[in-house]
This record gives sequence, C-alpha cells and structure tokens, in this order.
Amino acid sequence: MSTALYRRYRPETFTELIGQAQVTAPLMTALRTDRVNHAYLFSGPRGCGKTTSARILARCLNCAEGPTDTPCGKCPSCVELSRDGSGSLDVVEIDAASHNGVDDARDLRERAIFAPARDRYKIFILDEAHMVTPQGFNALLKIVEEPPAHVKFIFATTEPDKVIGTIRSRTHHYPFRLVPPAQMLEYLEQLCVSEKVDVAPGVLSLVVRSGGGSVRDSLSLLDQLIAGSEGGKVEYDRAAALLGFTHAALLDEVVDAFSTKNSAQVFASVDKVIQTGQDPRRFVEDLLEHLRDLIVILSVGEEAKNVLRGIPAEELEKMKTQALSFGLAELTHAAETVNTALTEMSGATSPKLHLELMCAKVLVPSSDQTEVGSLARIERLERRIGMAGSSINEVPAPAPAARQATSQVAAPAAPEAPKAAPVAEKVSEVSAPAGIGGITLTQFKDSWPNILSIVNKKSKAAWMVAFALTVVDFTGDVLTLKFLSQKDLDSFKNAGDASEVLRTAIMDVLGVQVKFKANIDAKEEVTAAPAAAPVVEKPAASKPKVEKVETTPIAVVEDAPEASEEVAAEPAAEAPAESKSRNSKMVDEDARYGESLLREMLGAEPMTDKNGK
Repeated sequence: MSTALYRRYRPETFTELIGQAQVTAPLMTALRTDRVNHAYLFSGPRGCGKTTSARILARCLNCAEGPTDTPCGKCPSCVELSRDGSGSLDVVEIDAASHNGVDDARDLRERAIFAPARDRYKIFILDEAHMVTPQGFNALLKIVEEPPAHVKFIFATTEPDKVIGTIRSRTHHYPFRLVPPAQMLEYLEQLCVSEKVDVAPGVLSLVVRSGGGSVRDSLSLLDQLIAGSEGGKVEYDRAAALLGFTHAALLDEVVDAFSTKNSAQVFASVDKVIQTGQDPRRFVEDLLEHLRDLIVILSVGEEAKNVLRGIPAEELEKMKTQALSFGLAELTHAAETVNTALTEMSGATSPKLHLELMCAKVLVPSSDQTEVGSLARIERLERRIGMAGSSINEVPAPAPAARQATSQVAAPAAPEAPKAAPVAEKVSEVSAPAGIGGITLTQFKDSWPNILSIVNKKSKAAWMVAFALTVVDFTGDVLTLKFLSQKDLDSFKNAGDASEVLRTAIMDVLGVQVKFKANIDAKEEVTAAPAAAPVVEKPAASKPKVEKVETTPIAVVEDAPEASEEVAAEPAAEAPAESKSRNSKMVDEDARYGESLLREMLGAEPMTDKNGK
C-alpha cells in the first residue's frame, strides 16, 4: 500500500515550504538571531502548511546543532520529527477539537512543569486551536503568559478570531495564505516528474483550479487521478469527468456558436449539458472562466501565454481565433451576462431555465441597453462591413463618424429628449460610410431623435428651439426643416449658436455637413402673408468670410434674400399681431418650451383672453 502524496512530500525544512515566504523568512531570521518567542499562533486556510510549519519549527528548536533555521536531519530529534519518523517525546501534538475543556488544560499544565526527557525544549502543538472553549483557554492563560523556560507553545488554527484575545496577545501571529496558481502548477509538474507520471496537457490546470490554492487538497486530487489512470498516463477526459469540469470541446462548441449567432447550436449544447447530468452552475462557471481567458488573450496579445499558464500552445492559438471572432466589446457583454446569470443561479429552483435565458441574452446584445451592450452592437456592425482587424494587436480603430456615433449612442438620453435606443444600430450602420452621398432621407429621420439628444446635452437653449423641428427633405447637402411658425424660424436664427449646435450634432451622429433650409407650416398661421426669404447658406463668392466657413465645414444660418436663387423658397406667412400667442411675448425658456410642446402635441395654440392678451 502506497502512502498518500501529501504525506510522502510533506516538507521537512522551511525552504521546502512553497508559497509562504511571508512566514518562513521572518521565522528563519528569528531562529538565526536567537530571538525565538515562547508562543506562536499559525493561522490560515486548510492545507497551506500550518501544522507542517509547527513541526519544522520544533525540529529547528530541538536540533542538536540548533536552534537553527535549517535542521541537520541526522540527529535523533530531527530523525524522529521527519516525515517518516515516529515522533518525539518532547514534542506533544494535541488535537484541540477533542481536548478543549478545562480538565484537558489542567492536564497540559501539569505536563508542562516537567523538564524535557532528552531535547532542549518541551514543545506543545495545539492543532485546531479554535475548538478550545473559552474556559479551556482561560485555564491555559497563566502558563501561556509565563511558561517555564523549557516550554514552547504553537497554536494552529483556521479561525484565529475564535482564539480569545488574551491568548492571541501573548503569541507571535503568523498568517498563512493559499498558494498562488502559478506556483502550485510548477510544484505539481515537478512532483509528476518525480513520480514518473505522464499527465495529459490541461490536466494539472484542472487540478490547480479544483484544489483552490490548498496544497494538501491539490495533492489529494492528483493522487486520486494517478490512482485511477491506466498505463501511467492521466488522460484529460477522465480528469475532467472525475473533477466535475466541463469538457473543453463542449466549451469551444458553445463559444463558437455564440460568435456566429448560431442559436440552434447554442441550445443544442445546453441540452447536452443537461442530458449528460452535468451541473448547470458548474457549466456556467467554466464558461465564464473561458470567456475571461478570451478577454485576456484579446487584451494582451502575444503576452497571454505569460498570464494563462498551463494552457498548451495549440489551445492558445485556437482561443485567439475565438477571441477575434467576437471582439472586445461583445466579449465583455457576454462575460457580464454570464456573470449575472451565475449570481442569479445561486439557490435557483430551475437552473436549466436560468441557463437558457442567459444564452438568449448573450445571443441578442440589443436586449442590453447599457453602454457595453451598445458597444457590442456597434462592434458587430463594424465586423459586418469589414472594419474588423486581422490580428489581435492590429485591430484598426473605427471610422471617425462611427467612433463618434459609438460615444453618443452609448450615452443615455436626457429625460426631456426622445429615447434614441431603438435606432442605435441604424445610426451605427450608416455612420461607417460617412459622406453626403451616403445618407438618405429615411436614415436622417431615423437618426433625428439621437441628434436631438446630443443637442440637449450641448445646449438647453438650442434644444428648446430645435426639438419641435421636423425633417422634410435632404438633398445634396441641404437639409429642409419644417418650422411651425415664422416666430419659430426667427427664434432659430436669433438664438445665438442654435444652428451651430444642431449642425455639430448632425456631424457627430451622421458624419455629414449640412446647410439649412426653412419650410414654415402655413396651417399654423392664421392669415396668409407674403412669402419670406428662405434660410440658406450664403454663396462662397458673396462674402470673403464665407470662404473661411466652407473650409472649416461650419455654416451660418442667415436670412439672406440674395441667396434665394440658389435654393427655391418655400411658402411662408407671418401671423398678424392679433393672432400671436400671449406666451410668445415671454422671454422665459420654460414658457417657450410649453408653447412649443403644446403646438407639437395638439396642433393648436393657446386661446387669447377677452382683453386680447
């Protein structure tokens, strides 16, 4: 019968202990300088070396050449306290879980009075010290505070908070930690070489993940896999099934289906998970881990092999292809969706239902109205029109218009403005081939709510004027806007930078530079009036300053009669004084907003009172 791996490879010196440099270094220094305390408290998670360190410390203290930081391994004390030794009379290990009362503490005090039988110190190691009752600790308090010169105490516990404060304050506390994955992986590889065991690629990574940083747990799992292997080779399939992890082939199948939006394949894979009896929560955990690896690969490029240790080179190449088929924004969206589903599956009565809903959300980024969801939709459209890069480190940036549309679509609309989320994908689609000839009237109308949202963020005053405008026509670079009244037209021309703010918003969303043309709704006027001059851009030859305007693609809306030859004027009429709204005399923007909103929603204007006000 063979001895368990964690017993055969139990460290015998502090230098053999892995992952606990924060403990071993100061302890070895204290031993070298002969500044050893009378009581120690070793705390930390299970299987990280607390009891082993207590035995090593006992060897160092009672070594014939000591106290020393490196036991000789030859003297009787070192031999007896080795991994194959029978134990020493002067080193007493007590299981505090079964010896935790006052009577046990009294017995320990009586034994501590007697001098060691052979060695330098009588050392008491109390394992699972948190199990000692408060009464038992209080019975030990006096001897722990002022022990005989030949007595040393070492308390080992996974829950140091349960050790009463009066005991903790009389000890030197050394916290142990879980071993990092990279260091654990390297240790297991060395152990497999020593054991002459052939382990398939990827198996040790599963062992490290399942061990969770505990050396004893990891060695126990590896011992189990070696015992169940045939021909001295640990196969990946058997290891994944035994440890309960999702097979890499199934994860690749699901991820590939997500990247190509193959809904049938995704739900077929989900059904395979359920029909094979796998735990849905474990499947979601493994999927999240895989997506995290893809994000790392897409983010750091060729340096991913230094982060994702233990993954074979051919597997890394396959994962690079998967990462490129997604894109960073869509990968982030998928990872956030899976993480949310994993949280919601805790204690769920129907994990299969949560799993299927999670897959549906990953397949449809448009259901996510957050910034990440918007970026995922835009990124997908960019890949459709061929804007995605060919390698991880050389992904080109989106075109200026598309990039501007990304930032604006992702931002939430202001409360007063219409919601722009439904047209987010349309805006992104038309933004890539930016140019005057690439925008249709329908696309302009679809994008108008988003344009107004940007205007609202840049200038409230401009939005108060622009929100009631309607797009009538877009030909060449001339945008025809319908005004409800001549007064609205005058407000648009005289409202400072309203025209410039609107023009800039159009450029941000659609990537086109426009000139404005007015179309006044005659139904809103009470009586007809002579036609007013159109609102157009002045020709470049009329004034020198206009040439500067054209080179900087910023146009100024002016009431210029001489420009009527360039663009035909639309019918316009000016309402007589008696038909004007009483609210039109107010300069308060809130009142102006109320009048315009009333006109827009009801197609009417407020009634005048008997005095004609």
